[in-house]
Amino acid sequence: MEDWNHTAVREFILIGLTENPNLQVPLFLLFSLVYLMTLVGNWGMIALIWLNSQLHTPMYFFLSNLSFCDICYSTVLAPKMLVNFLSEHKSSTFIGCILQSFFFLVYATADSILLSIMAYDRYVAIANPLLYTVIMTQSVCTQMVLGCYLAGLINSMTHTIGLLRLDFCGPNIVNHYFCDIPPLLKLSCSDANTNEMLLLVFSAVIAMFTFFIIVVSYISIISAIMRIHSADGRRKAFSTCASHLTAVTLFYGSGTFSYIQPSSQYSLEQEKVSAVFYTLVIPMLNPLIYSLRNKDVKEAAKRSIILWVRI
Repeated sequence: MEDWNHTAVREFILIGLTENPNLQVPLFLLFSLVYLMTLVGNWGMIALIWLNSQLHTPMYFFLSNLSFCDICYSTVLAPKMLVNFLSEHKSSTFIGCILQSFFFLVYATADSILLSIMAYDRYVAIANPLLYTVIMTQSVCTQMVLGCYLAGLINSMTHTIGLLRLDFCGPNIVNHYFCDIPPLLKLSCSDANTNEMLLLVFSAVIAMFTFFIIVVSYISIISAIMRIHSADGRRKAFSTCASHLTAVTLFYGSGTFSYIQPSSQYSLEQEKVSAVFYTLVIPMLNPLIYSLRNKDVKEAAKRSIILWVRI
């Protein structure tokens, strides 16, 4: 236990998105709306899938878990961020900061792996439709989702334990709106090279693994779609992937800037901008992406609304 953390810092000061006092209230109102839409949209998606038996398929089982992850990691960040917009003392306790970082990494990692599993699910559905129910059984789908959460837990624990072994004895001002790993490592007064390397390696491995599954799945999907003789059949097959492709592009496009780059090229200002997208904006957009571009979801929503009106 002698090597465990001996830190003089008891709290961190979060700078937030901006130090301009004139922008605090407008940003509070904007992100309050974003967070409210995130909660309503994702809980609505989960409820819609749960209440409609037509949506009790592997694809929507994964989508409901994606919505759950979006709710969780947004909730880890947004309430504290909103409070800080209206507070003069924008602080977080040392333990609170570590816990925020821990839970954010758990759900963000699970979210990214879920996106790759959803790509594989679409590959099986389009390339092997006759074997779909045999391959994507309830047991297999449940194990896949549990594997996502387990991977998120392992990734998060690795970095959290690494943080706890560092000393924080000097500056405590975090140039961010939440306790993310990279800005915290910048504040350590002990050698954080190992932590930075672990962060780069783990993030790169997870990103490459999930990206590989997504790319291979979509190459196979495109190949299968090209073998469909009917133009209408090809359009319908591709339409089931359009929402997922949009979500993947947004998530990986913004997340890549934050973690998969050497510390020498790391920009906190750049990271804050990209972090806003993958932590707050994308969780809000996902339910819209999957509902507006998905015929089954739109029809289920109409049935639910009609049923609710009649009641």
